[in-house]
Amino acid sequence: MNQLPDIHPDAGELQTEELVVDDAVLVKAFYLGPGAELDSHDHPDSVNVFHVLRGTVTVIQDGEEEAIEAPGVIHHERGVEHGARNDTDEGVVFTASLCPLP
Repeated sequence: MNQLPDIHPDAGELQTEELVVDDAVLVKAFYLGPGAELDSHDHPDSVNVFHVLRGTVTVIQDGEEEAIEAPGVIHHERGVEHGARNDTDEGVVFTASLCPLP
């Protein structure tokens, strides 16, 4: 079993770490400092699920925004544009599970 490291990025900083990579799934951790953003993007052939682990993440999905507090889960269907932003004064952490791998 893996535990997430205790990472606290600076304001505007985004850090990532691959936690699980195999033929079926990619699980990646995202650490967003205050004001940091994961730019909107899509995965035409994969489902993407965010798990908010710490803080409140503003999730952007198809142009709509919603603040999701930990613990929270957000499901992004194949091809749906999505991203995330930290609008708080504290660091936030979420994972993204992508499957199947493109």
